[in-house]
Amino acid sequence: MVAPAAKASQFERILVTGATGFLGSHVVPALREELDAKIIPVGSENYDLLDGQKIERMLEDNEPDAVVHLAAKVGGIIANRDLPADFFYENVMINTQVFDACFRFGVKKFLTFMGGCAYPADAESPISEDKMWDGFPQFESAPYSVAKKIVLVQSESYRRQHGFNSVVLIPGNVYGEHDNFKESESHVIPALIRRFVEAKESGASEVSCYGSGKPERDFVYAGDIGKLVPWFLANYDASEPVNLSTGVHTSIRTLAETIKEIVGFDGEIRWDTDKPEGMLIKIFGADRLRALGLACDTPLDKGLRTTVDWFLAARAEGKVRL
Repeated sequence: MVAPAAKASQFERILVTGATGFLGSHVVPALREELDAKIIPVGSENYDLLDGQKIERMLEDNEPDAVVHLAAKVGGIIANRDLPADFFYENVMINTQVFDACFRFGVKKFLTFMGGCAYPADAESPISEDKMWDGFPQFESAPYSVAKKIVLVQSESYRRQHGFNSVVLIPGNVYGEHDNFKESESHVIPALIRRFVEAKESGASEVSCYGSGKPERDFVYAGDIGKLVPWFLANYDASEPVNLSTGVHTSIRTLAETIKEIVGFDGEIRWDTDKPEGMLIKIFGADRLRALGLACDTPLDKGLRTTVDWFLAARAEGKVRL
């Protein structure tokens, strides 16, 4: 069960960067529901966070006393493979500048996310938070993940030198409504949902899936992540990161077969072993999360059905990224 956050808030104005993105679409409603504060959503259309002057203007314009920083350059394994310099540079610049500007502006609390792909490539699952610095991340996503994990060092160092209160959360493989379904940028769940839906509609006899289907991941419903953010903003004051994970092993083969069934596709699945598939097993430990009385507990099949239903409706209305 997810522990409820108190309605009374120590913050009056909470600014959310990346609010129009995937996670933001789940975090912003949860903040509004759980915390008695003014929630200020901003997106890339409002401020260019690669520009330090525009970051300062964002803070001056909105005067937040807390910031939930979700803005990032994100993409799937193919995008990370093809654009490593872009993923490294943009995430380093956005995170480092936004974090420092919030400190200098006098923000009382800063909460942000980093990718679980930052864990060492050879880490044994389930991966606990204390394994973060035990090795180099998986190669294809390393430029992105290393850029993101720098915020852990920034969080600890600013807390130690300046007493700046910041929190870093590490979600597992997040999926849900409002995800990016663009083939060249999407993660595995939106990519498979779109592939199976389009195959069914076109009458295709098979769907091609990347790799062997053997890798195992823990998939976390975005609605669960959204509900946890108000709790951490209201109750958690430490730089030690926390995995937001189910701890449940699901193979990519099982995932594909589940989506195939939900969509109602009657053809075959062909596994393309020439495509990259990442680490064989990558499951994040949830002990620290559970010790706080929290959990990401939406069953995968339920979350997938919700996501498929949303995709079909949003596509019909032209409200999905394709």
